[in-house]
Amino acid sequence: MAFIKGVFTILSETTWPDRKQRWKDYISVLEYTAFFTIVIFIFDKLLSLGVMNLLNRF
Repeated sequence: MAFIKGVFTILSETTWPDRKQRWKDYISVLEYTAFFTIVIFIFDKLLSLGVMNLLNRF
């Protein structure tokens, strides 16, 4: 039982972000996700064009 009490003690002493900070964090996650999705998409297109170009030579 001491473990469960300790968990609730830690949770109650933790400082949680306010509503404004949560939205900032959420927008940041969306921005990073969009950025890396675009980077991966471009890399995939370049890689597939390179492979197709290589295959067309033979």
